Amino acid sequence: MRKYATISVLREVKELLEREKKNRDWSGFLLELYKEAKTSRASRAFEELRYLLSEEDLEGMLESSKEFRRGFKLR
Repeated sequence: MRKYATISVLREVKELLEREKKNRDWSGFLLELYKEAKTSRASRAFEELRYLLSEEDLEGMLESSKEFRRGFKLR
């Protein structure tokens, strides 16, 4: 049996979200919003790193990663 919960939000927020969700169920709609937000934050963080790091920094990180993978063994 599935469990459901009630979330209290301002009426204006619910009305706005209802317009956006259209005919989708709340669970699917909210999960989609969550995934989009998470992907957007990760993409923005990646772009910030690209801006902050030089090409030399990125190449050093890549080489370090390759060395780690070569030396990594499960016991």
